Amino acid sequence: MVVLHAALPESSDHADAAPGTRVGFVVPRAVGPAVTRNQVRRRLRHLLRARLDQLPAGTRLVVRVLPPAAGASSAQLGRALDRALSRAVTR
Repeated sequence: MVVLHAALPESSDHADAAPGTRVGFVVPRAVGPAVTRNQVRRRLRHLLRARLDQLPAGTRLVVRVLPPAAGASSAQLGRALDRALSRAVTR
């Protein structure tokens, strides 16, 4: 349902690098019409906000949404997000 692309900070961060975590969402038209895409984006943003403490400061994260996410419940999206986050952090 979701694919995460993460750039975790290295131990030798530059002094001018932003310390906060940055998240972006890619929700293509294949997910559905604009209303559906925005609903999925809002639900994922809400779910991810509660999970940001799992990521190291300075992480850059892109969440790519796949078409099955349009029909998924918030609980299913949360489980998919948890699985993807655990894979991204352990790598």
